[in-house]
Amino acid sequence: MPHIAIISASVRRGRNSHRVALFFKRFIEESDSGTAEILDLNEYQFPVFNERLHFEPNPSPQVTDFAERIKAADGVLIVTPEYNGGYPASLKNVVDLLYAEWHRKPVAISTVSDGIFGGTQVITSLQFTLWKIRAWTVPAMFPVPSAPEAFDELGNPKDKTGIVKRAHAFIAELLWCIEAAKRMKN
Repeated sequence: MPHIAIISASVRRGRNSHRVALFFKRFIEESDSGTAEILDLNEYQFPVFNERLHFEPNPSPQVTDFAERIKAADGVLIVTPEYNGGYPASLKNVVDLLYAEWHRKPVAISTVSDGIFGGTQVITSLQFTLWKIRAWTVPAMFPVPSAPEAFDELGNPKDKTGIVKRAHAFIAELLWCIEAAKRMKN
């Protein structure tokens, strides 16, 4: 059974994207799609890194733990808000921290916004960054428009039928990429 690390990228108070991360953790586990853990950047509260982990002389145990969790995951699901057409500095910080850990790692992206476009403007810039570090971005996305109306604080969707249907298709793409990556290693 694949293990999926879910990066909850926002560190703001009242963050809506974390609701989507909570939903996906529960969805992945309840649908028997795999195991899942949330890597909450708000809990980590990393400083701004001045070098890749590989070149850090004395990385903190927290940084090493994060890197090991990304490396050990079969796939990664990034849940990111859109801030002014881009993704948050907290996410850019941890993406740039790692390199080898991202190599050919299947990465799915869910974008979240308060507006009607669901954070879709962020997808291009985030995909480009992930491509540059040789991650394998899944050819599906999961935009969430009007996030406060779509999910409650605990990650429960208000339109459960519609959200679950979309989530099945989205996670199926991630699982397909995870399986393909495993087969290519053999």
